[in-house]
Amino acid sequence: MAAEASYLDNGEMDSPLNYAASKREQGIQQTIEQAIRQKNLMLAYQPVVSARNSDRPAFFEGLIRILDEDGRLLPAGRFMPTAETREIGRILDCNALEIGLRELAEVPSLRLSINMSARSIGYPHWMEVLNTGLARDKTVAERLILEITESSAMIMPELVTVFMADLHRRGISFALDDFGAGYTAFRYFKDFYFDILKIDGQFIRGIHEDANNQVLTAALLSIGQHFDMLTVAEAVEYPEEAAFLQAAGFDCLQGYLFGMPETMPAWRTEDKARAAG
Repeated sequence: MAAEASYLDNGEMDSPLNYAASKREQGIQQTIEQAIRQKNLMLAYQPVVSARNSDRPAFFEGLIRILDEDGRLLPAGRFMPTAETREIGRILDCNALEIGLRELAEVPSLRLSINMSARSIGYPHWMEVLNTGLARDKTVAERLILEITESSAMIMPELVTVFMADLHRRGISFALDDFGAGYTAFRYFKDFYFDILKIDGQFIRGIHEDANNQVLTAALLSIGQHFDMLTVAEAVEYPEEAAFLQAAGFDCLQGYLFGMPETMPAWRTEDKARAAG
């Protein structure tokens, strides 16, 4: 049976497509809320490797994942677009940070980046989680990287710069994620003081044979180098791409070529093996 049409606040009839999209968003939000209640959240860890020595991770990125009611692991792309502008997105940011801080405390050799939205700046519980984690282990701050997407940073750039300056003083580093995908105003860019620049994967895919991507990536890379930032190419999937990016002067590479995001990273499987032995 076809979905019934609904009415918008202005009295106009909503389309069946919009109605279906709205119902889908409600379903996703309910899935997120259930995962939070049942603590079915975890991080999947993906290595970011040195461009000159891909066997050596420079750090890992911790990517939030949830389990749905059927026990399936959902990547952030399935639920974060729904959560991003709602308070539930702030709660997910808090959970991601809490899990990441705990992992940093338990693995002294680990350096880890955690994603957050600029919308979580000023969210009281997020700062409580951070302060608790830093108080638990004094070495955590210097091993924590906070990743903020370009589009998120530009929502409230003045607030982001103040926030970053404060946490920089505490030893925390910052990465600008998905650079090139948003609309950074360069009058703010020079004030941000990001430590790491991660260039969006749309410019990286097929770069070894795509002249347009080569020109655009060279321009983005030069910005990172000018501001003395560690440069990372995202979404690297093929050896030909990696070879081109290494020759171009990137510091680090990230993508399926070097490792999938894993909820049971190598250091955890080694711990389990030792415990079993």
